Amino acid sequence: MTTVTAPRVPARLARFVLRMFRPHLYVTYGTLWVLALESTAVTLTGTPWRPTGATWTRVASVVLALLFLRMLDEQKDLDHDRVHHPDRPLVTGAITAVELRGAMAVLTAVVACLNAARSPAAALLILAALGYATLLAPLERMSATVRDRQLLNLAVTCPVQVLLGVYVYGSLAADGTLAADRRGAVLLALCACVFLHFEFARKTAWRPAPGARLYSADLGPRRCAMVTAAWAAGAVGCQLVLFLPDGAAGLLPCLTAALPAWGLRRFLRARRGPWPLPAATGFVACTYLTLIVRASVPR
Repeated sequence: MTTVTAPRVPARLARFVLRMFRPHLYVTYGTLWVLALESTAVTLTGTPWRPTGATWTRVASVVLALLFLRMLDEQKDLDHDRVHHPDRPLVTGAITAVELRGAMAVLTAVVACLNAARSPAAALLILAALGYATLLAPLERMSATVRDRQLLNLAVTCPVQVLLGVYVYGSLAADGTLAADRRGAVLLALCACVFLHFEFARKTAWRPAPGARLYSADLGPRRCAMVTAAWAAGAVGCQLVLFLPDGAAGLLPCLTAALPAWGLRRFLRARRGPWPLPAATGFVACTYLTLIVRASVPR
């Protein structure tokens, strides 16, 4: 059993974060997601949008929630990683489960305090997302079906992402920035489709590597590729529903569809290797940046 003195824990956690959370990816994703969701939700009401202190509270809360989820996943996947990824920090002892759980408790307290200072409703919404995620660990331990069947596991875990989106939108409604309406549901569906496109893209390949957990193993590579592209089409479709009344400018989201279309074509023609991940990453970034720019440009 590894014994670690308290003064060494922050450095060990920092090394874990830099390796397993990669701030340039996760922080960028969380920031773009929140800014795109908030800015679009506000401008759809006809109100000009500019980031405020509450905006950065939402950004910080979502990024910290993503770190919480990453720490939770590391513990849930421990048995699998012992066999297939023996270099992971929790397997090698570079970090311990106790240290991760302690950090998760601190993260929970931080996001609760950040949001309670502005709105009790916002604090409850972010805690609901973290609480749901925490329940997944015992569920996967009790059910091998949920743990091992990738599509079922996705159906169970995806609501965490939706709940984080509900937190952002709900906190805007709670502080009086907007009145929730059906366009909010379309906007949340848009964000869910963006996430699912990337999620499927990173787990789609013609032949799985040893130990890889791929959706294409269940669906087959061609069918999985079509599902991956369909999620991107869903995101574009949601944007058309929201913005087509703007006239020709409402067709701008169709430009981002070129990335998943190219990814699908390349994957099917290559007949080997994984889905081209730069295309999926670019689609996420371009979609959210387009929404932010649209909301930031005066009309």
